[in-house]
Amino acid sequence: MAEATLSSKNQIVIPREAREALKLKPGDKLLVLVRGGNVLVLQKPKSYHAAIRGLGRGLYPKDYLRKERESWD
Repeated sequence: MAEATLSSKNQIVIPREAREALKLKPGDKLLVLVRGGNVLVLQKPKSYHAAIRGLGRGLYPKDYLRKERESWD
């Protein structure tokens, strides 16, 4: 596990292994989420549409949505 240290200017350096795993480049944006006593750092997606595309695939049985839409008519 890599470790980061907070500088006197309140800056941190993302450890090399994390930068390489996320393929981060200078200027990339990161999201920092604070939930209670936990902090989560995520790479900000370049496209939210592309990041969530396909998340709902396979949630419904085959033909469920078609039948549901037909019931609206």
